[in-house]
Amino acid sequence: MFLVPMSRESRDLSRRFDRLFDDGFERFFGALAPTEGAASRSPALDLTESEREYSVKLDMPGVAKEDVKVTIDGRHVTVEAHREHKEEKKEGDRVVWRERSMSSFARTFSLPTEVDQVESGAKLENGVLTLTLPKRGTPKTAQIKVA
Repeated sequence: MFLVPMSRESRDLSRRFDRLFDDGFERFFGALAPTEGAASRSPALDLTESEREYSVKLDMPGVAKEDVKVTIDGRHVTVEAHREHKEEKKEGDRVVWRERSMSSFARTFSLPTEVDQVESGAKLENGVLTLTLPKRGTPKTAQIKVA
């Protein structure tokens, strides 16, 4: 084993490689993206189950509740959101470095049993979307409002 001294330049190079893999290869190999210039992400998800309901938590930092769409179709749940970076540019300012951009979040998952769409609820607080999904639903498609 040997040690490699770290300099500012090597940290910048390391950060660039990390961003390459974080953003995916779409930027370089032309994979389909949902919106031109937008990064698509699959939010981290935690799912717990009790006798009566499922509880789902998804990380959605920087997303407003008005931009979140939750759709329930029997056992299938889809969560979609779009975050847009609004540029606050003052006269005489110039961009030196930009890492924040538009992004979209999308995640679909299936549950073991159907969900009651009427009793389902969603709450977005501090960048975490919490879904409360009671069991035994009807097989219709429904969209619920995020509180």
